[in-house]
Amino acid sequence: MIPEPKVVNTIINGDSKQILVSERDSLLEALRDRIGMTGAKEGCNNGNCGACAVIMDGRLVNSCCVMAAEVEGAEIMTVEGLASRDELHPLQTEFLDNAALQCGICTPGFLMSSYALLQENPDPTEEEARFWLAGNLCRCTGYDKIIDSVLTVAKG
Repeated sequence: MIPEPKVVNTIINGDSKQILVSERDSLLEALRDRIGMTGAKEGCNNGNCGACAVIMDGRLVNSCCVMAAEVEGAEIMTVEGLASRDELHPLQTEFLDNAALQCGICTPGFLMSSYALLQENPDPTEEEARFWLAGNLCRCTGYDKIIDSVLTVAKG
C-alpha cells in the first residue's frame, strides 16, 4: 500500500508554508524538491557532512536526517533566510571577502552552523569555533579561511 501524502504546515524564513510531503521525504527533500529552496545541499544524505544544515526551532539540524512530516508547526531558517532583502548577512560577506568558499556545496551548511555558533556563543575562541564546526566537511578550501571568517564576524 502506498502511503497518502500529508500536508505539513510550517514557517520557513518567517513565511508560513504548506508542503505536501510523503512519509518518506526528508526535510531536505521537501525544501529542495517541493518548495524550490535549493540552498541546503545534499552531500552525504546521512548526517555526516553538514551541507544540509538548517536551524529548526532554534536548533541546528541536518535536514537530511529530519523527516518532513515531523516539521509540523516548526520554525525553520535556511541559508536563504540568512540575508535581508537589501544586504548579505555579515557571515556571508566575510566568507566572500575572505575566499572561504570554492565549489559551494558545503558553504550553506557552514554558514548556518556558523550562525548557530554565534547565536549560542557570540565570542568563541578558535578552538570553540573549530569544535562547533567539526560536523561540517569541506573538500576544497580547508578550514582556516572559514574559521577566520567566523572569528572576524564575532569580533564585530
